[in-house]
Amino acid sequence: MTKNEKLEKARYIFTAGKLIHDRYYETGARYFNGTDGSEEIVELSLPQKNMMMIIRRQDKVAMTDLANQLGVSPSSASAMVDRLVEKKILVREHSTEDRRKVVVRISDEAMSMMDGIEKNILGFFIELVERVGSETTEQWCQVLKRVESVLESEADKI
Repeated sequence: MTKNEKLEKARYIFTAGKLIHDRYYETGARYFNGTDGSEEIVELSLPQKNMMMIIRRQDKVAMTDLANQLGVSPSSASAMVDRLVEKKILVREHSTEDRRKVVVRISDEAMSMMDGIEKNILGFFIELVERVGSETTEQWCQVLKRVESVLESEADKI
């Protein structure tokens, strides 16, 4: 494959990935804002929503890891967390493995909201899977498994 072909393929993958990413966030935003028929209306910024999805995926996250994943300073991450702790959406606690570490998790009260968001997002993906068909879905899963494997091996090197 030539350099230009690689660039065009990379651009296409990026564009398609961005389209999926945008629909993912739109679906979650409709739930957060209550515009999908849910009763949840939570005033959160996009970075706060992103933070919530990161924490949901990992269950509990150390503050330093959260800041790194968000690409912000620890003090910025701490300020974001403070606002969500005040809203009783997040809980800050000491790690059970290392009491010096502070971890953040989603509060029990907010977990139903996150379950609703996940249900909506999975609904979007179920619809997408149905529309692309079983053969394409199977191929897509195989490609994603390979991508996941490459990205995980890269993470080990960092």
